[in-house]
Amino acid sequence: MPVVAPGLNRSARKRKLILDAATQAFLGHGYDGTSMDDVAALAAVSKPTVYKHFADKERLFYEIVLATTDPMSDLVRLVANAFLNTDDLERDLRAFARQFIRALMQPDVLRLRRLVIANAERFPEMGRAWYEHGFERALAALADQFQRLTEQQLLAADDPQMAANHFVGLLLWIPINRVMFTGVTDVTSDAELTHFADAAVRVFVRAYGRS
Repeated sequence: MPVVAPGLNRSARKRKLILDAATQAFLGHGYDGTSMDDVAALAAVSKPTVYKHFADKERLFYEIVLATTDPMSDLVRLVANAFLNTDDLERDLRAFARQFIRALMQPDVLRLRRLVIANAERFPEMGRAWYEHGFERALAALADQFQRLTEQQLLAADDPQMAANHFVGLLLWIPINRVMFTGVTDVTSDAELTHFADAAVRVFVRAYGRS
């Protein structure tokens, strides 16, 4: 049974129990494989209680998916603080790349990504909102950083937005595609993540570094 933090009132506790249980159910069994009965059982509440808080399964799914964009704020802060007063950009890019790839390769993040992709055609507004409030925010923050570094003549990125996409593409293409096609979220070792991060930085610096 999900654990609820103290300090919430009774209604808020029930709501959090339902959200935690639904997250577990949707990530484990997908949208079609999850019923409101399943959520009620996992949350140890009655089915009417679930419907009291959420009108239907679709609204419950929306809320869970969009709530997962909140932690992206941590990633945006990581981007914003990555290269302040840098005196060795390649070193700091490596350190940032290693943190970034580990954050996005967490098993629950990967399972959620697969879940959103699997249901994007059915719920296109949800897919767009998840992308815009989540991953696109991190890309925009990274583009801002590359713009600043270019103005400081530490990078040569005429199109910072494209540079940000190139950087993330170099970083994630191999491990993300492996997970998306195999469905195995813990297939990539920590050593491999470090290797992918360092290799991405080497290529990126050759393309965008000041000669």
